Formats: sequence, C-alpha cells, structure tokens
Amino acid sequence: MRGLVRHADSESDSSLGNRLRRKRFEYFHRLLDTVPRPVHILDVGGTQNFWKQMGMLDEDGIEFTLINLEAEEPISPRFQCFAGDARDLSRFSDKQFDIVFSNSVIEHVGDLQDQFQMANECMRVGKRYYIQTPNRYFPIEPHFLFPFFQFFPLRMKVWLLMHFKLGWFEKMSDRQQAERAAKSARLMTKRELMRAFPGAKLFVEKFKGWPKSFTMVGGFDE
Repeated sequence: MRGLVRHADSESDSSLGNRLRRKRFEYFHRLLDTVPRPVHILDVGGTQNFWKQMGMLDEDGIEFTLINLEAEEPISPRFQCFAGDARDLSRFSDKQFDIVFSNSVIEHVGDLQDQFQMANECMRVGKRYYIQTPNRYFPIEPHFLFPFFQFFPLRMKVWLLMHFKLGWFEKMSDRQQAERAAKSARLMTKRELMRAFPGAKLFVEKFKGWPKSFTMVGGFDE
C-alpha cells in the first residue's frame, strides 16, 4: 500500500501520478494555445501550486481565478482566490471566463445530481471548459488505492477504513468519520459524463490500455 501511495502522489516530481498529470496537462496546453490572449481561467477546486508546478506563472497574458472550499492567500497578482462551492458559482456571470478548468474535483461534490449541478455551472460561466475526473471502472480506486473500493457497499467501506490505512486516509477509530470519508468521492462513468456535458469532446487517459480518467472538453477550436 505504501508503494501505491508513493507512485500515486501527484505532488511528487518523480511519481507516476505526477508524470500522468503532466501528460494530461500537455493536452490542455495545446488547447490553451488556440485561445487568444489575454486569457482568464477559472480553476474550480484547484490550487495555485498546481499552476506553479505546471510552469504557467511564466506565461504572459493569463490570469487565474481559483474557487475552493477555503480561499488561499494569492501568491501573485495573477491570482484571485475565493472560498465557495463548485455547485454554486452564482458570484460569476454567464461566460465570464475564457476557460473553466477543473482537475479531479467533480467526483467530490456529492451525488449525481450535485455533479450535474457543478457541470451546469461550469458550462454557464465559461466560454470553454476542461473538466477531468477518474474513471469509475478503473480497477484501483484513486483516493483509497484499494481494488474496486468504489463498488463496495458503504458498510464494507467503513469497516475497511476503521481497520486499515487506505490511500490518503489514516486508519479511523470514529465510525462517523469513516462514513464521511467513504462518501467523500463518487466516481463517474463515461455515460454519466456525456449526459452531464452534452456535446463535449471526450479525452480518454489510458494506463496499460485501461481507461484511467476522462476529460470533458468544450468550446475550443481545435
């Protein structure tokens, strides 16, 4: 399990997770190059450190607005940071942003209805969007790093969390805490994503031939 965590840690420059994330970002960067400057990007659920790691602070003509459960202190005049809910972007007007970007967030906002609500808000406030999320049918659940964890009944998930350290979660002694953790991610299927983002282009990231994640892309001139 410790080895899986090490390989999956996308914050580590040498990890498999980081290499896969950078490869996905190459695709986004090609899309970004089709958009005239200046570009205003809304990152739903992201961090400033992500954009710094991707080398985007050195590019001219790009500004970032970040919205997350807790607002970060801006590290550069290029950033505006707000606390908020991905399902309610009402502080922003229709098509306010050139691009709405979100990386591995929509699986954390609640049930399917909540996920559809986030999708609708992202499409409303953005002229273009790039929304990435893990594939529900990939064998290793990416948050708990346990095979097929996403398909277990809640009772079994709670039991495992109370008896083992799983992925990014320490072993838990409190049942309510374990239940909250078990409910913290709902992975989406390709069919659900196609319904949530009608007309979107689907980009499939594969690992060993298996679809690992899906990215829904809309509004770009490719």
